[in-house]
Amino acid sequence: MREFVKRNASAPAGFFTCEAAGLQWLSGADGGVPCARVLAYDDTSLTLERLQNIPPRRAAAREFGVRLAHTHDAGAERFGSPPPGWTGVGFFGPLQQPLPMSLTGHDRWGRFYARERLRPMAARAAPLLAPDVRAMVDSVAARCEAGDFDDDDSPARLHGDLWSGNVMWTPTGVVLIDPAAHGGHRETDLAMLALFGCPHLEAVLDGYASVRPLRPGWRDRVALHQLYPLLAHVALFGSGFAKQAADAARGALRIAS
Repeated sequence: MREFVKRNASAPAGFFTCEAAGLQWLSGADGGVPCARVLAYDDTSLTLERLQNIPPRRAAAREFGVRLAHTHDAGAERFGSPPPGWTGVGFFGPLQQPLPMSLTGHDRWGRFYARERLRPMAARAAPLLAPDVRAMVDSVAARCEAGDFDDDDSPARLHGDLWSGNVMWTPTGVVLIDPAAHGGHRETDLAMLALFGCPHLEAVLDGYASVRPLRPGWRDRVALHQLYPLLAHVALFGSGFAKQAADAARGALRIAS
């Protein structure tokens, strides 16, 4: 069996254990998207089964959407809850510079998103954001806290960092890598897929909707769900992402209650 080893000698405590737990939790969803198989892990490395890449295909994209809906439907204990067996913080971001990510459970998505995602990441990004942008992010968080975007959907089992670079196209279909797994809102993963462009995205969405139709207005809420990763990009990579973060905050504020 061919192996792929991720290494970071200075990784935060529990970093690779947390990632392994997330991969195994996601892979446990009946009919869901498979994840890279965990072979071993320790404090400084994670060993996975090596994947073979092929060009993205529309049929595989639709099947990915079908399976992603099943992964989400497998559920989580609460909004923000960690993979079972993991009790520490989570992590978001690149291998060499992961940011801590709270895994504190909440009964309402909006409260979770405001307290555990938007406000902490906005504080990290604040030195690189203009005052008016910081004020807009505060207003979005306040609306989340007030429940303006809550619905009756139960916590979904999320990959949590589902940009296109973490979607591997293999001969047997899509396989996921590098999760920031937690309980959250299903629209978060879909918004991440759109953030930097996923091949055949409309086919993915068509497959998803064949299993779990999305609530009306979900496309209007994409900016809301993209705000957190864009703030993370400001914190990690600098002010070049500040305009996108500002546009996302502005778009979120335009969503009707």
